[in-house]
Amino acid sequence: MIFSETKLAGVVEIEVERKYDERGFFARSWCREEFAAHGLNPTLVQCNVSFNAHKGTLRGMHFQSAPFAECKLVRCTQGAIYDVVVDLRPGSTTHRQWIAVELTSDKRNMIYIPEGCAHGFLTLSGTSEIFYQMSNVYNSEAARGFRWNDPAFSISWPDAVRVISERDRTYPDFVA
Repeated sequence: MIFSETKLAGVVEIEVERKYDERGFFARSWCREEFAAHGLNPTLVQCNVSFNAHKGTLRGMHFQSAPFAECKLVRCTQGAIYDVVVDLRPGSTTHRQWIAVELTSDKRNMIYIPEGCAHGFLTLSGTSEIFYQMSNVYNSEAARGFRWNDPAFSISWPDAVRVISERDRTYPDFVA
């Protein structure tokens, strides 16, 4: 795997390192030892799939509060998404900053999101499927979020939002 730091502290884009032969290729997409060697949390306790039937579907911005904060490893297994991470960690050098990475099934890249960061995405293709691996179990009482267009962050989305849940549309602005 190829680990590339982003401008947000602790947020890492990961690409698979393909080994080609006449059958196609083989690539490792997760390894406990490699994650630990790069200072990333190697604990995985839950996996989820998000299927989206329409281009312009927005999910986010989501995070879980302590003690259920979770790191996430996110990969787009079908289609393409514009994946956004916002650093909400008060002591971080990149507190309240955001980055976006285009995750695609063709590129097979992933984004590692540490605990204390919010996550959301906009689908860029007609159908998309996203595979999440998390370090903590989902806890509905700890589920938090803020509005996708919160002026505190001024996230620049590359396309119109066409489909969004009532919950995501009506989240309040972020309160520190």
